[in-house]
Amino acid sequence: MTKRIIAFGASNSKQSINKQLAEYTASQLIGTETTILDLNNFELPVYSVDLEKESGIPANAIRFSQFIKESDAIIISLAEYNGLHTSAFKNLWDWLSRIPMEKPMSFWDNKAMFLLSTSPSKMSNSNVIKISKELFPHFGANIIADFHLPSFGYFFKDGQIVEPKQKQLFDTEALKFQIHLNNI
Repeated sequence: MTKRIIAFGASNSKQSINKQLAEYTASQLIGTETTILDLNNFELPVYSVDLEKESGIPANAIRFSQFIKESDAIIISLAEYNGLHTSAFKNLWDWLSRIPMEKPMSFWDNKAMFLLSTSPSKMSNSNVIKISKELFPHFGANIIADFHLPSFGYFFKDGQIVEPKQKQLFDTEALKFQIHLNNI
């Protein structure tokens, strides 16, 4: 049975390297149908309690939530700005957390998740993945795999990971995610 995946880069950059990594990751999976989301298509006002009381939850937040609910799994490549999530992603997160649901604060809906990140930096680890691995499960994420690609401009060429060690690390995590998908 084909698994429905949503994949996105958690950035509103039109040339997001994280979106490229999310798309690449989705293309490596078999037996899946992927919808690539772009945060630019889900523009939202900056969250505030007052705005929520005045206007309710914006349609774009509800629409994004529907993509989550209709998927079997989620691929997110997290952009890191100053060591944290981007403001566009954090704002989406804030709005998603306000949508009424069966289990409060579980907007990831226990979906299998592959967390990714990349940057131009040579740093071999990702603070935003570290934070997300701790935070996301409190909001209903089922993190199956994670991978950080440093030095995007050097290690990712022509739509693929070209550095052998990084490719091997990626393949290990992608296989873990694929096996999970095959069993849900």
